[in-house]
Amino acid sequence: MKTTLIQKLMRILLGGLMVLAGLGHLTFQREEFQAQVPRWLPEDPAFMDFVVISSGIVEISLGLAMIFLTGYTYYVGIALAVFYVLIFPGNLSQYSNGIDAFGLDTDQKRLTRLFFQPVLVVWALWSTGAFNKWTQKNKNKT
Repeated sequence: MKTTLIQKLMRILLGGLMVLAGLGHLTFQREEFQAQVPRWLPEDPAFMDFVVISSGIVEISLGLAMIFLTGYTYYVGIALAVFYVLIFPGNLSQYSNGIDAFGLDTDQKRLTRLFFQPVLVVWALWSTGAFNKWTQKNKNKT
């Protein structure tokens, strides 16, 4: 799927941000990310650390795929959008349990953050051409 220069640049930027976030999961922001593990999951510290490390590895992989797997951007965009949906319960948990992390130290800040997850989903789909491909498929069906 052909994308514009702006879409390509935004795809690379999003990929870079994903790699940075993934590295944060594994190193300097590990405790902050543990605060986002949903509280309905086991609260065993070893399990929570496993969730953070695993999601960090997935983020790094998806970020690198966004940057380098240019022949598969459509699929990578869909995979990243799905990933954002799957981790959304962690954001909901942080809000509903009033957990401070990443400077989100008020209910208002935590609530505001919830509205940015759909932006990331749209960013992933738009920058990879997934929206265009999906609309083209639907046009061809009619």
